[in-house]
Amino acid sequence: MRLQCDPQIPALVRVASMVLALSCLVSGFAAAESSATSSPHTIATIASTVPANGDINPYGIFVVPNTVGHLVKGNLLISNFNAVSNQQGTGTTIMQISPGGTVSQFAQIDASALPGTCTGGIGLTTALVALRGGWVIVGSLPTADGTAATAQAGCLLVLDPMGNVSETIYGTLINGPWDMAVLDHSTVSGGGTAALFVTNVLNGTVAAGGSVVNQGTVVRVDLTLSKSAPPFVEAMTVIGSGFAERTDPAALVIGPTGVALSPDGFSLYVADSLNNRIAAIPYPVTRQTTARTGITITKGGSLNDPLGLTVAPNGDILTANGDDGYMVQTTSDGLQVAKTLLDSSGDPPGSGALFGLVTVGQNVYYVDDATNTLNLFH
Repeated sequence: MRLQCDPQIPALVRVASMVLALSCLVSGFAAAESSATSSPHTIATIASTVPANGDINPYGIFVVPNTVGHLVKGNLLISNFNAVSNQQGTGTTIMQISPGGTVSQFAQIDASALPGTCTGGIGLTTALVALRGGWVIVGSLPTADGTAATAQAGCLLVLDPMGNVSETIYGTLINGPWDMAVLDHSTVSGGGTAALFVTNVLNGTVAAGGSVVNQGTVVRVDLTLSKSAPPFVEAMTVIGSGFAERTDPAALVIGPTGVALSPDGFSLYVADSLNNRIAAIPYPVTRQTTARTGITITKGGSLNDPLGLTVAPNGDILTANGDDGYMVQTTSDGLQVAKTLLDSSGDPPGSGALFGLVTVGQNVYYVDDATNTLNLFH
């Protein structure tokens, strides 16, 4: 495991980067191992993410916000994208893992017993959130045989705190839900509201047969919540559009992936994977029109197919590279200040290993789909 301040900083900001490098010595997310004044960081395997049915390829990860039903506050939910056959878009399970490594299966979803439409079936993606009232929402981008040629629109599946599917959210604006963030204004009693921010990667991609199409979207789904009934969809609004996307024989599909709100809620950060950049959609909670592909926060440098994205307690943006196994730390004004090697397996090293990641205090939990494990960067 290596951690280093990023050498690819533009010349005009080199002086500023020298000052910011101090944070690389003291921050929990950018501490140089060679520093004599800080403790070395470690990477630990918490547990396997493989359930009894053999599902693999963990993609989504979310911290349970409240204890209710089978959910335990502080545990981590993990969604699996592949079945035991290793065919992509066929995974059906959500695992629950405690920080200490206790593993249980939260849900196994039967495509033949859904309470509503989910076009194509079940293939659980990185789009995974849990609300304080106990509702768990996960994206499905299913395939019939693990290939992009059979990928279908899918849906958002809404599960109750016991792991049962209560409803599906679908329609023309939900087309290959790939990742998701949430603004949770729910109450522990089950009421309130929530806003989901969903990236979609199947708008025109299958028909394009591997060519890049600029039709990826970010959709806000506004929900009204109730203790006695599943969430009610008040509105769906396209707040981002025109993102590059294409099918891929190894990754199934590549397009806008990780999403997370800034601490003040004024920006929604999006990992624009094919363009190797992090974008920001302004005023995502209230806007009623598309911001197109948003404002570029940073591009290139240490980014290498950014997939999973989360925001650290200090407001910095953390992204997981799909092509080289690094986690990249970027300030909100676009300065790449550090990168950490989280996985060096595969060929080329680190490729195809990383997807979802979350922060808990000064710790980063992430899934590794090369080893099918939940890991801790501390």
